[in-house]
Formats: sequence, structure tokens, C-alpha cells
Amino acid sequence: MTIPQDRVLCIDLHCHSTASDGALSPAALVARAAEQGVTHLALTDHDTITGLSEAASAARKHDIQLIPGTELSCLWKSRTIHVVGLDFDPADPGLLAALEQQNDNRWSRARMIACRLEKLAVPDLLDRATVKAGGDVPGRPHFAEVLIEQGVVRNAAQAFKRYLGTGKAGDVKAYWPELSEVVNWINAAGGIAVLAHPRKYQLTATKLRELTADFRRAGGRALEVSTSGQSSGDLGFLAELCRKEKLMASQGSDFHFPGAPWCELGRIMKMPDGLAPVWQSFRHPVLEAASA
Repeated sequence: MTIPQDRVLCIDLHCHSTASDGALSPAALVARAAEQGVTHLALTDHDTITGLSEAASAARKHDIQLIPGTELSCLWKSRTIHVVGLDFDPADPGLLAALEQQNDNRWSRARMIACRLEKLAVPDLLDRATVKAGGDVPGRPHFAEVLIEQGVVRNAAQAFKRYLGTGKAGDVKAYWPELSEVVNWINAAGGIAVLAHPRKYQLTATKLRELTADFRRAGGRALEVSTSGQSSGDLGFLAELCRKEKLMASQGSDFHFPGAPWCELGRIMKMPDGLAPVWQSFRHPVLEAASA
């Protein structure tokens, strides 16, 4: 379920561009956000901030306040978890070194995916997927695009079902640092660590409570309470979890590509009352809460 936010103050703190696995360039993403009435946007590409400069230029043109962001992959009890970093210093040397390390991890994974899919005899698979990724590290969606283009599969669903989905040849697990290390990177750069889309990890309620408690103990400061594709029950559960762990609340569409009505920039369920919005703790606080 998605709803439009307040057109005077519309805050979206989670989205992706071609700098990682999104379909729109950073500039095009910002332009679409402006069309949707977004006033405050965080570009949170996976393990990179290479799109921030282009996004910042577009944000000035469209009168959108851009918040520095990224979405970092890490491990918690051998599970891949995502942590969004917000409002950090993009020039922080420690963070830049960490992002370079994450980038190396992603390239190693991409090369392994291409190697495992060699039997499909698609020429220059890694190079073609890299082009699809705009020259950056290709992910499984980019490999799927090449397989479609080469006639190996009919569509992305078939690509994942046969070759790229869980348990298939192209399902390569990358090496990621531990949760506490990633949280430390964000905190050291002056940012705010947010546990991203908690309900997408398919954890039991007990395990999710455990993850959230560990995240808070590691120095995490906020929980993504409202994101696209959630039920009202999810929203209520996460709001209560946020209160219990005394975390701030964040929100974001997790937008990747146009044409998905369940996931559009700025269209997010309103957060329940009584939570502390993360944007009120930014270096330049947004002191009014977004409302539907």
C-alpha cells in the first residue's frame, strides 16, 4: 500500500539510480522525484556515492534538498543485511576507503556470476552487464537484461527462476563486513545509521527484535519504519519496535525503476504518531514532520 505524502513537505530517504541497480540516472531520478512532489531526497545507491554529485546538481535545479546517502551491505549472523547511511560527510576519508572496499567486493561477485554463467555461451557477458550498469558494478538485474537481450530468456522473472535466483548458478554471495563495522563507518563519518526495510529479510518477529537490538547496541540510531510494499500490520509492528529500542524513525520508497505502482518516489505510508523522525536530527534539521 502506498499513499502520497504531503506536497509541501515530502520526504523520501531511500532510492536507487544507475550508480547501483536503479534504472534512472541520478539526474533523471531527481527529476522524477520533483515530478512526484518530493522536497527532501536521499539517494542511497548500494555501497557507493558516485551518483551524489550528479544528483546534487539536479537537486539544485529542481529545488530539492538532497541528503547524502548510501545503502551498505553487511552480515548479521551470516545473513546479508542492509544499512542506510544518511547525512554523513561524503568526503570523509574513512568512509571513502570503506566504500572502495565494498566496491571491490561487488566486482569480485560480478566476476564470479559471469564465470558461473559461462555455459550459456553469451559473449562478453560481464562487459555487456557492465554497460547495462552504466559502467559501474553490475548486479543480477543487469545480467538478467543481457540474458533477455541475447534471447536466453524471455523476461527477468525467467532469468531469475533459471539462472540468477536463490540457489541458482548466478546466486553468488559476496563477502560483506559485519553489521557493527558498517555502523561504525557511518557514525565515524558523522552520519546516521538506519536499519533498512526490516520486513524484507523474512525474519521471524523474534529474530527481527534480536536484529534490531543488536543494531542499536552497535550504534545504529534509526529504523526504516515506512517503505513501499508494506502492510499496515508491518507498519505498526515496526513502529512499536522503534519505540521499544528508542530508535529514530525513517522512511523511503526504495525506488528502483518506473512502472511499478507499488513502489514510487514519495509514495509511502504515513508513519504512526509518537515516533522521532530521523530528519529532525540531520545537521540541517527538517523540523516539520511529513504528513499524508
